Amino acid sequence: MSKFVRTDLGIKRLVDNSFKAIDEGAYETTHSFTHDAISIKKAITLCPHSPLITEMKFSSPSQGKIRSKAPPAEIATTMIESGAIGLSVLTQPYLFDGSIEYLATIRKAVSVPLLMKDITVSTVQIDAAKKTGADCILLIKTVFDQNLAEESMEKLAEYAKKKGLQVLVEVHTEQEFGEVIKAKYSLVGINNRNLDNLKVDIANTERLLKKCAKGKSLIVSESGISKPSDIQYLKKVGADAFLVGTSIMETGDIGAKVAQLYNSL
Repeated sequence: MSKFVRTDLGIKRLVDNSFKAIDEGAYETTHSFTHDAISIKKAITLCPHSPLITEMKFSSPSQGKIRSKAPPAEIATTMIESGAIGLSVLTQPYLFDGSIEYLATIRKAVSVPLLMKDITVSTVQIDAAKKTGADCILLIKTVFDQNLAEESMEKLAEYAKKKGLQVLVEVHTEQEFGEVIKAKYSLVGINNRNLDNLKVDIANTERLLKKCAKGKSLIVSESGISKPSDIQYLKKVGADAFLVGTSIMETGDIGAKVAQLYNSL
């Protein structure tokens, strides 16, 4: 039986849900994909316009229900055809209405890099990511700084790399950003949302990049991105790619919205 972090607040609530999902078998799967890894980093650097990682997300803690569920493969295909260079797929069943099966279904339909978007706290989830065709996993630094996961961030990152998966390390504060840059993680996400109170400030990306040079790391700005001017601003302050979920999933025409953002640059 996994440990539980029993609280209803902030990041600890999300961690609690991950352990609950693990205990209830949400990451058990019969899939076993053996595709060659598709590099998110390469897709970002080769993109001629806005390097968009679009997100498959039907609900969230901040928004509640975002969109009625629809065939994930159809949405994914529309996103890719409209310019997305990669997909972020929510696999957390609680609060996000995600599923590991969505990832497997999408993997069969597209040939772009897939990020398994979850509150990763265990090798169980990393194993599931590999089996269902992910190319990259998310590790949120504050989870590990608060000792809420089964292993350290370094150990889970190394475990993922041995599985052939890339790692996107997510930060929110100046201290977190400085530490991951010093540790030379190659793919760093700056979350503009504070996971403790769910407030969004798109200028967070600029603040962190002003405080610490990104070096050779590729920077993915996350949260609060909804229009071309947001992407133009974030690119100007040093972001290399953009993870966009809610503003795309809540629109009536996903293809048109992705195309608008893709052509921002």
